[in-house]
Amino acid sequence: MTTDTVIEEKTKQTLKEPPKFKVIIFNDDFTPVEFVIALLVHVFNKDQDTAAQLTLKIHNDGRVVAGVYSHEIAEQKVNDATKMSRSHGHPLVTKLEIE
Repeated sequence: MTTDTVIEEKTKQTLKEPPKFKVIIFNDDFTPVEFVIALLVHVFNKDQDTAAQLTLKIHNDGRVVAGVYSHEIAEQKVNDATKMSRSHGHPLVTKLEIE
């Protein structure tokens, strides 16, 4: 007579949240303040006052975090900001940085 033993294993599976990415806007000496404010409103959905504060921070600190997003959204924001800047003849630089 054989006896089968059933061993039940339980594994705990933890899911990691995907990393977030910061979109950084860098200061330059050529892009007008009014354009940077408009870009923050249009691409990053900031209100006028917040956009003005962030633009001042870019000017004073040399860079600012415009937003934190999933990789795909952050990449699209960088593309949109770059496209808008270039189409208006401005050299404004935006980059991704992992949070």
